[in-house]
Amino acid sequence: MRITKKMQMVSVFAAAAVLAAGCGAPGSDAASTPLATGDVPDKPSEAVTLNILDVAGNKQLTGDIFDSFAKENPDIISEVTWETAGAPDMAGKLKAQQQAGNLQIDLVLTGTDGLSAGISEDLFVPIAADFSDRLSNMENYQEPAAEMQKLAQDKGVALTYYPSGPLLEYNPDKVPNPPTTAEELLAWTQENPGKFGYARPANSGPGRTFLMGLPYILGDSDPKDPEAGWAKTWDYLKQLNQNISSYPTGTGVTMNNLKNGTWDMAMTTTGWDINPRALEQVPANFKVQALEGFTWVTDAQYAVVPKGVSEDTMSAILAVLQYALSPEQQAKTYDSGYFYPGPAVEDVTLDMAPQSSQDIITKFGRPEYDALIEDNPKATPISAEDLVTAFNTWDTEVASGKIEEKK
Repeated sequence: MRITKKMQMVSVFAAAAVLAAGCGAPGSDAASTPLATGDVPDKPSEAVTLNILDVAGNKQLTGDIFDSFAKENPDIISEVTWETAGAPDMAGKLKAQQQAGNLQIDLVLTGTDGLSAGISEDLFVPIAADFSDRLSNMENYQEPAAEMQKLAQDKGVALTYYPSGPLLEYNPDKVPNPPTTAEELLAWTQENPGKFGYARPANSGPGRTFLMGLPYILGDSDPKDPEAGWAKTWDYLKQLNQNISSYPTGTGVTMNNLKNGTWDMAMTTTGWDINPRALEQVPANFKVQALEGFTWVTDAQYAVVPKGVSEDTMSAILAVLQYALSPEQQAKTYDSGYFYPGPAVEDVTLDMAPQSSQDIITKFGRPEYDALIEDNPKATPISAEDLVTAFNTWDTEVASGKIEEKK
C-alpha cells in the first residue's frame, strides 16, 4: 500500500457536504423507485458482477473479504471490480448515473464524509432498516461502532471502526519532554515557533479529529456545538495559529514534515501513527502522547448501496455484507494498522488476524493503546452540518492566509 491510498481515508468532509448541497434533488426513474424487500431473492438468479466504488481507501481493509466471498460463492458473485474516487466527487458521480438511468456502481465504501453527502441527497437505499433480518451480524457491533452506525441513519452499514484520536506524534530526539496538557502544548509552540503543525481539518482526518477533540480537552461548554459551545476552542486555536507557519491540505504532508525535520510534533491518530511507521514514511522510534482531558473522537467506514440497484445485485450485496461482519472476516481489518484496530464487531482479537497483520501490529503498534482505548471516553463526530460550520470558521477565522495550496 502506498500512503496516497491512506490519504483517501481522510478526504474532505466539508467539500462532500457542500457539493451534495449544490446538486439539487435526485432524479427519477430507478433512483426514485423503492426497492421492495419482498422482491429481493435469497440468492441472485445468476451470479452478478459487483462493481464497488471506494472513496475511503477501504479496499486496503476489506478488499480480501470481498474477494474471498466471491471465491467461496461463485454462484452469487462472479467478479468484483474496484474503482476509486475522492469523497467529494462521489455524490455527483452517483447522481449523474442515477438520473441517466445508467447506474454502474453497485456498492460504495465511504467514510463519514461521503456518507453524509449521500444521505443529504437521499442517494442510498435504507439497507439497514429494510434488510435488518438479513444483516443479523450487525447485532454484534461493539458499543462505539454501534454509535457510529447510528450516524448512517439506516442508509449504510458500518464495516470498520477505530477510536481515531486526537494524539500528538513527536520526534523524541527533539522533544524529550512532550506536552501533556493543552496549555503545555501552546507554551511549547511559543518557544518553538514553526515546529508544530497539523493539516487543514477539511482535508485531513487527524486535523478533523483534533478540531473535534479540543472542546473535550479544554472543557468547552458544548463539544457538539461549534457555533455556540466552542468559545475556548476557537480562542485556543487562534493563539496556537500564531506559532504555526502554514497548514498542509493533506495528512501525508504532515508525515513528511515530521520525517524531514520541518516539524518536531504534529497531530495524528492511531492509524496515522502505526501505518506510516510501518511504511517507513515516519521513523519507527517516533512516539505519541495523549493530552490531559482526552476523549477519543471515533471514526468508521461504511458500505452504502445507491438507489437503482437490481434485486439480484441487492441479494448479493446482503450476502457479502453479512459475511464481512463475521468475526473471521473482521479480523482482516487489523491490516497494517491503517485503521487501528479496525474490527467493528465484538470479540475480534489480534490473534485472529492474518499473520502479516499480527507481525506489523506487534512491531509498530503501541502497548499503551489498549489502556488508552479502554480507559478514556469516546465520542462520535459532530453532525455534518455542524462540521461544515466548524470547517468554515477554522478556514476564515483561525488559519486565513496560511492554508497551503493543494499541489
